[in-house]
Amino acid sequence: MDILEEDVLKVFESFHPAVSGWFMNTFGEATEVQVQAWPEIRKKKNTLIAAPTGSGKTLAAFLASIDELIRQGITGGLPQKTQVVYVSPLKALSNDIEKNLQVPLQGIREELKNSDLPDVELKVSVRTGDTSVAERTGMIKNPPHILVTTPESLYLMLTSKSGREMLSNVNTLIVDEIHALVGSKRGSHLALSIERLEHVAQRKLVRIGLSATQKPIERVAAFLAGSGNECTIVDTGHRRKLELAIEVPGSPLTAVMAHEVWGEIYERLVGLINN
Repeated sequence: MDILEEDVLKVFESFHPAVSGWFMNTFGEATEVQVQAWPEIRKKKNTLIAAPTGSGKTLAAFLASIDELIRQGITGGLPQKTQVVYVSPLKALSNDIEKNLQVPLQGIREELKNSDLPDVELKVSVRTGDTSVAERTGMIKNPPHILVTTPESLYLMLTSKSGREMLSNVNTLIVDEIHALVGSKRGSHLALSIERLEHVAQRKLVRIGLSATQKPIERVAAFLAGSGNECTIVDTGHRRKLELAIEVPGSPLTAVMAHEVWGEIYERLVGLINN
């Protein structure tokens, strides 16, 4: 699918200027999966995103929610309550996501500052089995706007009164690496937790699923959305476009490579990496 310029413009016009400004200054252009996913997520539709690694899936899932939180903050209507829950089957991935989210959040704050707009500080916290008791208590007293967690930790939070209170304002759920959960006991357990989370929040959640490999994709979408609910599928394939070429150094190739040949190879590698 070719990305039409008017589609890209429509997408960015829907974001706050500070959000779209940061994105364009950082990346220059949106990827195909982002152009397709953002409008569906902004319409509050359950969305399953299938795209290869490195295609921008994380921002495809998060940016619409970040934009909404930023708008609340600018108008002074951003409560210190959790609105977005990100679930990953891997604790290590949860920590990576928390760190990676700081880049757009800090960048958007800079855009707000440069535009003389109110500062909006969005809090992101990680809750896993490694989270200390003190940190968990701190989250209950001062909830993050975005909670990064695992299926098991989400379940434990839903079993406690304080945890349910913290999750009562959630409106968006993001499930990463969803293919690793579908068809397993962990997946069945998470499906129950998602329904409990929706009951606690007393609203239909916007459910977003992410994965590089999903098959059959319709069954994964049904798992994500839950019984009787619709789900938009954004599928941009599973393979990245590759540029392949054979390059040889200018010096003659011999059975035993001379130092000057290796020097040429190293210089070319550096040049390709920098480009």
